[in-house]
Amino acid sequence: MESRSKDVVRQAATIAAAVFMLIAATVGSGAVGGTSVDELQDGALSASGSYLAPAGPAFSIWSLIYLGLIAYTVWQALPAQRDNERQRETGWWIAATMVLNGLWLVTAQFLTLPLTVLVIALLLAALARVMVLLNRRSPRTWPERIVVDGANGLHFGWVTIATVANTAAWLTQIAPADWAEQAEVWAVAVLAVVLVIGVASALVLKRIAPALATAWGLSWLAVGRLTGEPDSTVTAIAGIVVAVALVVAGVVGVLRRRRAASVSV
Repeated sequence: MESRSKDVVRQAATIAAAVFMLIAATVGSGAVGGTSVDELQDGALSASGSYLAPAGPAFSIWSLIYLGLIAYTVWQALPAQRDNERQRETGWWIAATMVLNGLWLVTAQFLTLPLTVLVIALLLAALARVMVLLNRRSPRTWPERIVVDGANGLHFGWVTIATVANTAAWLTQIAPADWAEQAEVWAVAVLAVVLVIGVASALVLKRIAPALATAWGLSWLAVGRLTGEPDSTVTAIAGIVVAVALVVAGVVGVLRRRRAASVSV
């Protein structure tokens, strides 16, 4: 009985977290008045805020992520998922990611740029924890694979590149003016780090969704550097190379997972 009560509390808390996330997204994005994200923090979070900022259309992925998280929230609330061991392990963490997701927009709208970096770093860490926990058990059904692994994988992959962009925006604001001469060098160096971490993550997690989401952001980063300000062909090329490498690594990871599953059977 006690375990059942805890399960119900977890399900209810997840619903509450999703509601908070959606309300915060509505308020924080300026959809009901206030400042749009592009204009927040003196434009630091816009597509021209740094060399590592994706072009505007990249952010349309949030619609897919939110849709996936809403579907997950409904799915996890079903009675059949109440005693799902995967949900017992990950449910509270996923709820935390939705709270942090909403909190980032509120922070960007009403607080300071350094605090947005802190919040998004916590969000990335929580999502990484979710992905590690999900890897411990395989999904039992395709709906579970889509709404749990897929939705959270996209969230993790996008927040990975968003963390890079957010941090770059902050550093651009506080860095000495003469650092601008080396901006391209720093941008390529950061993308090299993203490459190493992203490929390692794809091969360890053996999932394609995070790689696709990060590659999506990197592709639009390249578009932004080729067609907008600040312009940088070098950064754009580096972004494209990293994006392709991540997708390849994601595919290799999935193939390895399937091969391992077939061998175990």
